[in-house]
Amino acid sequence: MKILGIIPARYASTRFPGKPLIDIAGKSMIQRVYEQAKHCNLFSKIVVATDDERIFHHLLEIGGDVMMTSALHQNGSERCAEVVENLSEHFDVVINIQGDEPFIDPALFTLLIHAFLDEKTQIVTLIKAIEDSSYIANSNIIKVVKNKANKAMYFSRAAIPFNRNELASAQYYKHIGLYAFRTNVLLEVVKLPASSYEQIEMLEQLRWLENGFEIQLLETNLEADSIDVPADLDRLLKKYF
Repeated sequence: MKILGIIPARYASTRFPGKPLIDIAGKSMIQRVYEQAKHCNLFSKIVVATDDERIFHHLLEIGGDVMMTSALHQNGSERCAEVVENLSEHFDVVINIQGDEPFIDPALFTLLIHAFLDEKTQIVTLIKAIEDSSYIANSNIIKVVKNKANKAMYFSRAAIPFNRNELASAQYYKHIGLYAFRTNVLLEVVKLPASSYEQIEMLEQLRWLENGFEIQLLETNLEADSIDVPADLDRLLKKYF
């Protein structure tokens, strides 16, 4: 299999403008994400997809592979699809790598890629059991429920399942926002119109579920720390340095 890793990187983040270029102990965040992905030797190619000249030139300066993409994309999947359509080389699987997780463990990429040894796999993402109860009510932590085949049933910002009987035990899972697609599936899902649940929750994966695509869930014990706001940067600097 030929595996393409794509790191979407926008400059105009509403909560943390310019965060791909913030300094983290001497390296930009986007450089750290790119280097972590490079540690996984199963990738055939890794590309940063951006709509900003500053990020584009920064990647060139550090020797990274980068492509300018449209500023009109609504999500990372659309940006990934543009990269696929503009590359002359064919890839079997595309992994959408989050550009705000500078310390991501490369083992997570390996876990996703191995799932495609099953020819029926369409889309794969990761989940982690929630141990901190404060995460359950946190709308910034995306929760997911799965069926017995470890396929996603629903994603939500709300606490799902709702534990009506407080004496009953309930296992909650957080979603780790790495997505891997068969290339033909990626090109299909980005053409779908926005769905009702997606618009309510502001979660693009609900569009795929509503249209009948299966999302395979892989459980991991590894954490993927993201930087969403400046306070996250301070917290992770203390954790890793």
